[in-house]
Amino acid sequence: MAVYLRNCAGGVVFAGEDVFWLNNDKGEWIMPKGVIRDRRDAREIALYRVEAEAGIRAEIVAFVGRTCYNFFSRSRRREVSNRIQWFAMRAPDRRYRVAFEQGFLDGGYYPCEAAMRLLTHEQDREILRRAREIVAAPAAYG
Repeated sequence: MAVYLRNCAGGVVFAGEDVFWLNNDKGEWIMPKGVIRDRRDAREIALYRVEAEAGIRAEIVAFVGRTCYNFFSRSRRREVSNRIQWFAMRAPDRRYRVAFEQGFLDGGYYPCEAAMRLLTHEQDREILRRAREIVAAPAAYG
């Protein structure tokens, strides 16, 4: 059976030097993200998912990179491949609201070093490193 491909977009959200992370229903520490549907723009979806999952109305600083991971979906009874486009973002303040109704267990702003330890996926650590560099020196990225 063929792998089911999903194009997604998400955000690495900073408030000052701290970064926002969510703990999902599998106990994984992740960044807000979602599936791109209806021919919508990746940037639009990334901003939407950050607001829907974290209650944060952020602004995009720059594109960070892409990750890809596979998992077995019980509901689809097949392998799913998530291809994610990531954007570095800035929050106007430190307010947030974890979307517990979407299955998240926890979330908040953490120092980058703590987030590096909390993150479940190595690919996400690399995206965090790049996003931190971009947000720290935005003039260099136009």
